[in-house]
Amino acid sequence: MLARNAESLYWIGRYVERADDTARILNVSVHQLLEDASVDPDYASRQLLAVLGIESKGDEELDVWKLTELVAYAKDNAASIVGSINSARENTRGAREVVSTELWECLNATWNAVPDRQRYARRAGPHAFLSFVEERAAMFAGLADSTMSRDDGWLFMVLGRSVERADMVVRLLLSRVQDKASSPGWITVLRSAGAQDTYLRTNRGALDAGRVVQFLLRDNLFPRSVFHALRLAEECLDQLDTGANTRGTEKSEALRLLGRSRSELEFLRPSDLLEDLPRRLGALQTAIKDIGEAVSVQYFNTSPWVAWRGAEVSL
Repeated sequence: MLARNAESLYWIGRYVERADDTARILNVSVHQLLEDASVDPDYASRQLLAVLGIESKGDEELDVWKLTELVAYAKDNAASIVGSINSARENTRGAREVVSTELWECLNATWNAVPDRQRYARRAGPHAFLSFVEERAAMFAGLADSTMSRDDGWLFMVLGRSVERADMVVRLLLSRVQDKASSPGWITVLRSAGAQDTYLRTNRGALDAGRVVQFLLRDNLFPRSVFHALRLAEECLDQLDTGANTRGTEKSEALRLLGRSRSELEFLRPSDLLEDLPRRLGALQTAIKDIGEAVSVQYFNTSPWVAWRGAEVSL
């Protein structure tokens, strides 16, 4: 596969996942700001922007509407929902020969519907727009699953999606590391990750920081856990690297980094998980960034690393 097409598919996976995760997080945050009068809108908004790596312009006080403009509608910000949809659509347009017609039509129809949905959301509230994005991302995932061959193109797309998902969950956990073990903020984290129902069934309703962190970092069955995402990314890279090395013991840098991060999570004692959690999460976030850089250098011949927040569209 051409490096240009491989890079486009990788970033399609990342951008669609970014739009989906950002919509989930913003939807939960908007509900919290509107329903809980005890929450400071400016502080909560700035906390969310820090999680997503988005800088607010100026020192004006933020509220639900200004937050939504920055996170959802800002076209000039690749980390916003609209920016991610635009970038995914442009990458898909540049790789039309390796994506199915159904996938292109899904993203193109989503892109064309954004202005109308955006105008309606500005009048009625952001929930409808955010739900629309979540539904279209789910449709995209379903179409990719049912219309793409399990070849290198599929592997690069799933690799990008998995790397982005792991990064987003780590960002979510970093935003709550200073909270008390019984803080209701941990429910917000679960809801933002789409994990609340599954977590409660798994842990029989028990809620505390240790169990939440354990579930979102290390659960091997939940598809949005960091461990599951890293393991899936590792499987994709392992298949892409098959036959690339002359010696069976040699591993690519990206695969080595992935294997180390995954094994550190897998074999960590549960009792040690919360010890120095900010440092552990920071190291994991750095490792995920290094994995993305190694993938770019190895497969796309691009350097230096393209940052998460300011990722450029690859045409």
